[in-house]
Amino acid sequence: MNLKQNYLTESGCYKAGKRITVKGLMIHSVGCPQPKADVFMKNWNRAEASACVHAIVEPDGDVYQILPWNHRGWHCGGGANNTHIGVEMTEPATIRYTGGSNWTETGDGENTKNHVLATYKYAVELFAYLCSQYNLDPLADGVVISHSEGCRRGIASNHGDVEHLWSKFGLTMEQFRKDIKTAMKGGSAADSLTAIMGKAKATADQMKSYLKKKNPSVPQSVLDMVPLYLSEGEAEGVRGDIAFAQSCLETGNFTFSGSAVTLPQNNFCGLGVTQRGKTGLSFETAQLGIRAQIQHLKAYASTDKLRKARIDPRFRYVTRGCAPYAEWLGQKKNPQGKGWAAGEKYGEKILSILKAIVSEGKVQFMESLTLSAPYMVRVSIPDLNIRRGPGTDFPKTGKFTGVGVFTVVEEKDGWGLLKAYAEKRNGWISLAFTTRM
Repeated sequence: MNLKQNYLTESGCYKAGKRITVKGLMIHSVGCPQPKADVFMKNWNRAEASACVHAIVEPDGDVYQILPWNHRGWHCGGGANNTHIGVEMTEPATIRYTGGSNWTETGDGENTKNHVLATYKYAVELFAYLCSQYNLDPLADGVVISHSEGCRRGIASNHGDVEHLWSKFGLTMEQFRKDIKTAMKGGSAADSLTAIMGKAKATADQMKSYLKKKNPSVPQSVLDMVPLYLSEGEAEGVRGDIAFAQSCLETGNFTFSGSAVTLPQNNFCGLGVTQRGKTGLSFETAQLGIRAQIQHLKAYASTDKLRKARIDPRFRYVTRGCAPYAEWLGQKKNPQGKGWAAGEKYGEKILSILKAIVSEGKVQFMESLTLSAPYMVRVSIPDLNIRRGPGTDFPKTGKFTGVGVFTVVEEKDGWGLLKAYAEKRNGWISLAFTTRM
């Protein structure tokens, strides 16, 4: 970002000299296909011009500050003029408005995308700078908002920016605020996203533990193949734990309930399922199926060559490197609209599963610290269920403890293993319904 101070001293807002206490920042988009800031600056630098923002962003990184930050501008047609700094982004010349905030491309689509992504990037830098200057938290409610969000809050006029332009490229205000926060810590926008390429953070044991908790009936053959995600991922430089989390999503934690594929297909990510009712591809072994999935992820995440022979039949259909981050695997979040799946929040769902997998290690560590020697508990209710594992995800045995005193030989995550079931470890009760003696 190249911040240039160029106050519009002839503008009505500058001459009025009114001051504000800065409580937030509002992002705008100019609303016409004009990439140059000077066009707007000339129009606003007149005494009769009532409108004026504080800064305007160009895609080459030039940011023109045209009002002092604490001057009252007129940028949103509502109460936020009294509290928020207003920043405009120029728009690509390769679009045409068709009515309201609707637009269409009239020229090079690559130019449109590059312009929008560049102005977004420099707006993040500017907002991080301003949040630091005014001690603002970009994640706090109402601090960083778009013009359209201001309208919904009743503090701005009815405009569709900036989401009307950003949405086509997978950009959102939620991500904008996160990227600002990351930039304030010295990182870049990419640091707030999860790279698909790299070393796995979850272990095979964590992945197995997660799967057994979510699917107590998971076949042993599935558990045996879990380490393949890490070895095949490492061979291609892909995070195998992300691939495994994706498989959990696509197969319903390997229950294959509602899935378009089945276990014998050795296809654990829906490869080849391009439309409803299509069964997808099949592979001879589980290892080959996982390898194909890893290769397909690499096609999205990188432009590097495959290190092993290509076995993914759909590799050639991917625009290489279009989704380097897990968040961008969903088409709606992908800046180019080219993600793996069209489902809502597809990437976020994968990362939610990954977070739960990684937390398994922390849970296990805490369990090892709180593991208790045998002790006795009193149960005062007649119908305390005995389950086959420590949690409501595990099936009931059909038996109850009844009222009485019982020996607990192991404690795990708020559940106790009864002494009578210690050998097979299949009799657990919720300690929330007991009193330790």
